[in-house]
Amino acid sequence: MSTFNKVVLFTDTDGRARFREETVALSEGSPAARLSPLMSSEGFQLRESPVGFRSQFHCTGAPQWLFVLRGQMEIGLQDGSSRTFGPGDHFYSADTLPEGATFNPAVHGHWSRQVGDQPLVTLFVRG
Repeated sequence: MSTFNKVVLFTDTDGRARFREETVALSEGSPAARLSPLMSSEGFQLRESPVGFRSQFHCTGAPQWLFVLRGQMEIGLQDGSSRTFGPGDHFYSADTLPEGATFNPAVHGHWSRQVGDQPLVTLFVRG
C-alpha cells in the first residue's frame, strides 16, 4: 500500500515543540490515483510574508496543515534545531500550548521566518 509522509510539529510531554514523522495510508482511489481517506477541515487561509519576516516564539492556536506554495520557510525550535520547507513541502502544526499552562517563550512553541529573496506564500488548512 502507498503512503504519504506527514511531518508533524507537536508539543511533547515536557511542553516543548518537536518534529516527528508519521505516515498516512493511501488506501482509497485507484492504482493510477491513490488517495487517503477523506479528512475533515474547518477552512483555509492564504498568507504572504514579506522578505525579512520572522516571528517570535509562539504556539499554534489550533492544529492545522501548512503547505508552502512559494518561497522558503524555516521553523526553529527551543532546542536550537530548525527545519526549512520549500514549495510543495508541508507539515501538520499541532504544537498547541499544554492545557493549564501559561505561555513561556523560553519553553513553549516555535518561531518561523521567511528565507531567501522571494516572499513566502503559505496555505493553512485547519483540521
